[in-house]
Amino acid sequence: MSEHTSYLTLTDENFYDIVVEARPPVLVDFWADWCGPCHMIAPTIEELAREYQGQVIVGKLDVDENPYTTNQYGVRSIPTLILFKNGQVVDRVIGAVPKQILVGKLNALTEAA
Repeated sequence: MSEHTSYLTLTDENFYDIVVEARPPVLVDFWADWCGPCHMIAPTIEELAREYQGQVIVGKLDVDENPYTTNQYGVRSIPTLILFKNGQVVDRVIGAVPKQILVGKLNALTEAA
């Protein structure tokens, strides 16, 4: 985690250890630098990472630099946001959606924890 961001930068190399082995729920943003909607939702992802710090791990994975993980989870459109609990995919959101939708999904995950 850099000092300027609250989310983790995920890669093919660290994905398993950070996401699949994680105890808390995890929100992963599959994105790319050339993707307009990815940039539109980026501030929301940053806000969620700060607001849910200590409850949810938030990470971003660049699909161009990490094709193995991107293919493993069947990501075909970006942004794709995948929610994990106990290493399993529990929800998936495709596209730049309003923050309230993501808050609802995260609250459901953390309340069930």
